[in-house]
Amino acid sequence: METSDDTAPHRPAARTRRRPLIAVTAALLALLLLWAVAARLGPLSALGGLFGEETQDRSGPALLKSIQDMSRYEGAAGNFQIVVDLEKDANLLPDAIRGTRTLYVGAGTVSAYVDLGRTGPRGVTVNKDRTAVTLRLPHARLGAPAMDPERSYAVSKQRGLLDRLGDLFSDNPADERAVNRLAAQRIAEAARQSGLTARAEKNTTTMLEGLLRSLGFRSVTVVYGDDPAPS
Repeated sequence: METSDDTAPHRPAARTRRRPLIAVTAALLALLLLWAVAARLGPLSALGGLFGEETQDRSGPALLKSIQDMSRYEGAAGNFQIVVDLEKDANLLPDAIRGTRTLYVGAGTVSAYVDLGRTGPRGVTVNKDRTAVTLRLPHARLGAPAMDPERSYAVSKQRGLLDRLGDLFSDNPADERAVNRLAAQRIAEAARQSGLTARAEKNTTTMLEGLLRSLGFRSVTVVYGDDPAPS
């Protein structure tokens, strides 16, 4: 008795249907691998050697907004550097999914100055013989930290998967304002503890003594205190 197998002719068709699925899976895996490499080395580093890169400066001219006359004598300046380790975590989500951590080296300068413009006529006392003078000046102050972009840089950036996807739709994915502000804040705190104001007052006194003695004064006294009201 002869029997026929009806399933045999359909096996090649099943294998044919599996081939597109395997090809799509392999393509997706390849895209994920390329995305991981691009995320690790930079968005265009993998293609930089193939297509090349050209930089064009299309910036407009600088616009002068205002001019401010200064009467400050900058008696000292300090150069600071700090390593900022800023981490942001999400509740109930692991760091691999949502979260960022940035290791940033911030470098900046803080100046200490004496505002000579705050000294009015009552802040200067001269004897009758014009051989002795006493100056009453305000205490030295610290300027705002001036961050140096040439010496400030991000050492490493770790981002979760959702943060990386969000960077694809961000206008400024490499935004470092948060760590830069934190670095400036920490540098300002360090400057307040560094003795810069005392050094500025000492150097200002030395400068004024040399200047006034060259004008004929034999005795020069410089006193620092609360801001004298100019009149």
